[in-house]
Amino acid sequence: MTNTMYRNESTTPGQMDAPVIVAASRTPIGTAGRALAGHDAAELASLVLANLRRRVPSVSLREVVLGNCTGPGGDLARVAALRAHLGVEVPALTVDRQCGSGLAAIALAVDMVRLHPGLVLAGGVESASTAPWRFWPPEEGAEPVRYERAPFAPADVGDPDMGPAADALAAEYGISRARQDVYAARSHARAVEAGQAGLFGDELMPVGEVHRDERPRPGMSERRLARFPPAFDAGGTVTAGNSCGINDGAAAVAVLDAATHTRLNIPGLRVLVTATAGVDPTLPGIGLVPAVQEAVKNAGLELDDIDVIEFNEAFAGQILACCDALGVDPERICPQGGALALGHPWGASGAVLLVRLYTQLVRQGRGRFGLAAIAVGGGQGVAMLVERCL
Repeated sequence: MTNTMYRNESTTPGQMDAPVIVAASRTPIGTAGRALAGHDAAELASLVLANLRRRVPSVSLREVVLGNCTGPGGDLARVAALRAHLGVEVPALTVDRQCGSGLAAIALAVDMVRLHPGLVLAGGVESASTAPWRFWPPEEGAEPVRYERAPFAPADVGDPDMGPAADALAAEYGISRARQDVYAARSHARAVEAGQAGLFGDELMPVGEVHRDERPRPGMSERRLARFPPAFDAGGTVTAGNSCGINDGAAAVAVLDAATHTRLNIPGLRVLVTATAGVDPTLPGIGLVPAVQEAVKNAGLELDDIDVIEFNEAFAGQILACCDALGVDPERICPQGGALALGHPWGASGAVLLVRLYTQLVRQGRGRFGLAAIAVGGGQGVAMLVERCL
């Protein structure tokens, strides 16, 4: 681990004028129906927002932006901001880019402070436990049909559920079951080791008596994972063991404009580039690949320059396909464990990636450049490239 702090090292045009993430926080991630089931989305988000505000008290708060997928509707970010007692004068915006919502919210915050200097709190939240039940209007004489999820794409274009789509992607890229189980076992082992070493402690905002992530499992070995049956297709390779869970949690960061950051003279992550991309909706898991390629290219860097890479691990096969497409060693992804172990609270997961980068690069000094990326249902990808500064 290096403790070198980076300052005034220009590698991309205009980077010293880029907005900076100066604080990051998240709740523990709970399994749906369990540890955090008694806390709704607005409450989970409010705890993180209030925590961040306490860390940056001296700057006028301009806006709150939160991603969410399956909440109660309305402007959840506004409800959460008010519950956090941030002030009635602080406006708030809720965004939905499905699993990319949390990272998209942070990208919006970056754009906001470029135009209007100040502080924006941004991230995402999901409470699968308390998501309301919805129903499609019944056809005449029929019972209402449970609304399971939003359409990701038109049916005639292709709108697969995420599990079958992950099976299809693994087959398309020739990802074996054994590789997937090896990757999943490593994610669990890393998360367990990091948790036991206290490496998540500074980023976690306890929720009542819940102080740690619920999902990471000691002993989740390749041999144990090999016993799981295919989850979606009898001939498939995706299982419950090499897939993420259904989870609750919130995560957010504090974003400042460059001038205010310079005045405060505090460490952070300079946001060099954000990127979004679209791909075939029938293979949505590959969506992070073109977003990553665009981000790295626009930053004037190579993937080999990146010190910490955080990809959202929705499925082991999906991440391995993305690594193969990018030419990246899977060993480099999520060095302290990812969503396969920690969980995937949909609207929050993109923000969790940035919180993890902040901890590893700023708090722990594990390098200079970080990359976060997430694939999105419907065939999209979101990526962000950051640099440790000050």
